[in-house]
Amino acid sequence: MAMSVGGDSTEKSISDINTTPLVDVMLVLLIIFLVTTTVAVQAVQLKLPEVKFDPTTTKPENVSLSVTTNADGSCAVYWGMSPVTSTELLDRAVAKLKAEIDRQGGPNAAGLELPEAHIRGDVNTPYKCIGGTIYTMQRAGFARVGFISEPPPGGTTDRG
Repeated sequence: MAMSVGGDSTEKSISDINTTPLVDVMLVLLIIFLVTTTVAVQAVQLKLPEVKFDPTTTKPENVSLSVTTNADGSCAVYWGMSPVTSTELLDRAVAKLKAEIDRQGGPNAAGLELPEAHIRGDVNTPYKCIGGTIYTMQRAGFARVGFISEPPPGGTTDRG
């Protein structure tokens, strides 16, 4: 660090500003803001999102499943309108997928479009029933498993 003391009038004064304290203060403020922001974001209060949906295009090869609970609390899965057990669901799903792949020219066919599984879950159904259905369909080979929901009153879609 240099300092100019008295001397010749032809000497120019040093007008450089020491920026080290300014940088130190800015770094401390940055750390404080980072810490307080992450603490504020990690709130545990939850609210389920509003339903925003795209209209479903139903294709004949897609599988429509309905999941609900019986009066005794056990899970009830319906393939279309007929009730199925979990083993029947797996067997029917594998058979449906194989039949669709064969119809399109085999597993090595170009442009292969696999069917989707659409699940309609009753609002009072425990997650274990719906989760088990998802697991069974994925185990059968269905890559796309989606949920069908009822739009909110008013009937308009929000794509924002």
